[in-house]
Amino acid sequence: MAELFPEGMLLATDAVLDTFEAALPPLTEAEDTRIFAVVERVVLALNAVNEAHGGGAYETGEREELCAYIDESLTEHRVDVVALTARHGLGPHELTDRWREW
Repeated sequence: MAELFPEGMLLATDAVLDTFEAALPPLTEAEDTRIFAVVERVVLALNAVNEAHGGGAYETGEREELCAYIDESLTEHRVDVVALTARHGLGPHELTDRWREW
């Protein structure tokens, strides 16, 4: 398991997600552009972690879990992800696709 999920990658991923969570509270009444900006920052930061660990840090299951975590975190902060994505012509599971390289 240590080979698949090196401690440095796990710590870096946790740090990215902690930063993402810290940015969420002011988004409860935020406009779409601010919400997308927060999502873009977390996805780009996860891209950097992925690249720093050989471009394959996240397997299919982890990619799905990270996307679900982002969606669920936004939902917990009263962001309607389905409505948000629909307003921008995206499917409900396409929120991160614009920036995601993992």
